Amino acid sequence: MSPFLAVTIAVMAILAVIVLIGRCRINPFIVLFSVSVLLALCAGMPPQKAISSFEEGAGKVLGHVATVIALGTMLGKMLAESGGADQIALTITRIAGERRVSWAMMVIGLLVGLPVFFEVGFVLLIPLAFTLARRTRTPLLMVALPMGAALSVTHAMVPPHPATLLALAAYHADTGRTILWGAVIGTPIAALAGPVYARFITPRIGTTNEAALASQFVNNEAPANLPPFMTTVFSILCPVILMLAGSVADLVSRPGGGTNTFLHFIGNTDIALLIATLLSFYVLGVARGFSRATILKFTNDCLAPTALIMLLVGAGGGFGRELVDSGISSAITTLALGAHVPLLVLAWLLAVVVRVATGSATVAMSTASGIVGPILLHSHGVSPELMVIVTGAGSVALGPLNDAGFWQIKEYLGLTVGQTIRTWSVVETLIAVLGLLFTLLASLFI
Repeated sequence: MSPFLAVTIAVMAILAVIVLIGRCRINPFIVLFSVSVLLALCAGMPPQKAISSFEEGAGKVLGHVATVIALGTMLGKMLAESGGADQIALTITRIAGERRVSWAMMVIGLLVGLPVFFEVGFVLLIPLAFTLARRTRTPLLMVALPMGAALSVTHAMVPPHPATLLALAAYHADTGRTILWGAVIGTPIAALAGPVYARFITPRIGTTNEAALASQFVNNEAPANLPPFMTTVFSILCPVILMLAGSVADLVSRPGGGTNTFLHFIGNTDIALLIATLLSFYVLGVARGFSRATILKFTNDCLAPTALIMLLVGAGGGFGRELVDSGISSAITTLALGAHVPLLVLAWLLAVVVRVATGSATVAMSTASGIVGPILLHSHGVSPELMVIVTGAGSVALGPLNDAGFWQIKEYLGLTVGQTIRTWSVVETLIAVLGLLFTLLASLFI
């Protein structure tokens, strides 16, 4: 397939999704499913392969994300019903002040996002965003966008995320220096793409619908007897701590040993969230006077609004898989490789292309670093650490429609497709472009 045809098909498919959902008001899942299969047929895939490709892509994404959303929603429900979210919201408001809650959420996102995937950090913190927005009468976008921007920055630029570790190995970069430069470059990017852009776009975005999940996470009146602040914080940080333990398992124990295996097990995303959710049933449930029947009702009721989110996340994964299996992704990548640009720009450009083609930041970063890594070995004057950071920046570009995070943001925040593009897609693009510019600037000094 020629690169021109590949780009044309991909662009037409994305435009079709936007028009059919935004203008024609057709169910987003139906649109994504139909356009994905049609895209594959236009690219020359056999009909049966087109269908199976969509199913495989949707199943792979849902296998991970559905568990994360379900457990994270249950944990969020326990935080809301126990008054834990109110306790944290009141504490943040008292320390930071109502006018600086967006900056406070950015800092929290940077800290929580260090060891966890974006999707995990988002479901852990979104109940707090809902509560803070309601209690301080702040528009939800002013709270949620800075949080999301910070999570995205740490996911892309700061180890120990899996894709970042793959890039570290591909570029033979030093972990400590990468963390240092990731923090130095990533913090101002999170500020500009988060609180600063949120303050600009929120008044211009128009009216947003209240998300169905908001009622699950926010009580109209805070309970009179709130749980202790540290207990609530521990409930949120428990999965973060467990995942961090899994990340450093090979550094503190012998690989393959019993301790190492145990740390990797409890550090698995799903297991860490499961442990934290079960713990919340006691410390935020039973210990607060809730019966087991009441806790069961909470966990059952809160899952109903997540059904559409899970379907859309899966459909986004199917859409991305069609781009890969049809050869469109490969053709576009070949086009990017033909560009004669500096190595930092090439790594960034390849990550952007794979991101658009597959929708996955992790796949974009690992693929781009795998291609450019061997080239870097024969080059001089380019910092391996900056190569990791610039590849990560490109891996989150555009926030495309085939990214699970796009639909997660849309549904949780009650946005239309157009509003999601103007908010989240722009945030992701700002992170990518600023990441490239700041990295090029840093390359003049190191």
